[in-house]
Amino acid sequence: MATLVKCPTCQTDVVWGPEALFRPFCSERCRLIDLGAWAAEEHRIADKSLQDQPLTEAQLTELDELFAEQENQFFKD
Repeated sequence: MATLVKCPTCQTDVVWGPEALFRPFCSERCRLIDLGAWAAEEHRIADKSLQDQPLTEAQLTELDELFAEQENQFFKD
């Protein structure tokens, strides 16, 4: 028995197998619609580990140092 999944874009049933070229999407159109939503930042992967916690002074200092280092690296190239 073939495994069926729902297309994430249009909810059409898709057979999960090598014959489904755009799986999990039903078509290239649905795949591109989803890609466009990611590009437009309509989809996001939430990082709940840091959402409710303010940064500590040590973390802020570390970030400042990393940004300064990256800035220095950028202008060296």
